[in-house]
Amino acid sequence: MAVALSGGVDSATAAFLLLQAGYEVFGVTMLVTGEEGEKAAEVAAKLKIPHFVFDLRQEFAQEVIKPFVEAYLAGLTPNPCVWCNRKLKFGLLLEKALKLGADFLATGHYARVWFDPARERYLLARGKDRRKDQSYFLYSLNQQQLARVLFPLGGRTKAENLLLVKKLGLPLREESQDVCFLKGGDYRELIKAMAQEKVKPGPILDPQGKKIGTHRGLAFYTIGQRRGLGHAWGKPYYVLALDPRRNALIVGPEEMLYRPSCRVEGINFILFERPPGPFTAAVQVRYTSPAVPATLFPEGEAVRVEFASPQRAVTPGQAAVFYQEDLVVGGGTIAPYGSDG
Repeated sequence: MAVALSGGVDSATAAFLLLQAGYEVFGVTMLVTGEEGEKAAEVAAKLKIPHFVFDLRQEFAQEVIKPFVEAYLAGLTPNPCVWCNRKLKFGLLLEKALKLGADFLATGHYARVWFDPARERYLLARGKDRRKDQSYFLYSLNQQQLARVLFPLGGRTKAENLLLVKKLGLPLREESQDVCFLKGGDYRELIKAMAQEKVKPGPILDPQGKKIGTHRGLAFYTIGQRRGLGHAWGKPYYVLALDPRRNALIVGPEEMLYRPSCRVEGINFILFERPPGPFTAAVQVRYTSPAVPATLFPEGEAVRVEFASPQRAVTPGQAAVFYQEDLVVGGGTIAPYGSDG
């Protein structure tokens, strides 16, 4: 059994629980920022398990950081954790763990996975601790990946895990809640460093198309943003849309942030291979938002989501994940405005 060790509380707890359950465990760590190996090695030494480190910094730069910057340049607000899970953690790292002889790769995610004989599919569900649930970031895993993963923390709470690791005396750090490669910094600084020459000032337009200011570059803004617009219009204006074709930033009053629908592309279904037709689900349009009722209409390789009530700041580039009760039906990426009809 391989456990993806980061040096944090959750992955260390997962490894300890598997050891307690009688599994033969070894740790695997992927270097993506260059700082993960030492802490993970300390945990492995404390648990007395073998530990293997794989330098995936080049792959991480190509599969996560580069698309992250490109998405912002295209007027989108990306979710790099989804890409990292699909391509690296449950892609390359899983492959390497299997080659070392593991049957499964376990991680410290708060989510649940199991095989449903009736559906003949592996299912993914929210973790017991809803405040820490991470199923939102895992919607893109396919059946082959789900068949090879374990989430030992899925039925536990964060409080239980913290109490356990304190008793163990492990040299631990808390998992970061931020994008790991930004190290708590501002994504705008990364864009300046990697693609400043592609960031061009342009017009700020009101909802009627009238120019009311100049922006610093579309990559520096996101839907729903109010602060940092650099202008005072006498009333609060928010970013309503980004138009890369015109290099224009559209702003307006808060009530115009609400949208009745969106189009979701790059769909991955987990609950079934393909939906038989329209279906209802609760849709979560960002990690920090609750899932809300909606009706979903399959349209080729995409899905049109009609919300039961208009939703605020539905942001192109972010993940939209579909739930029925605690089960993950599937999910995809919110498409740019105008693609939803």
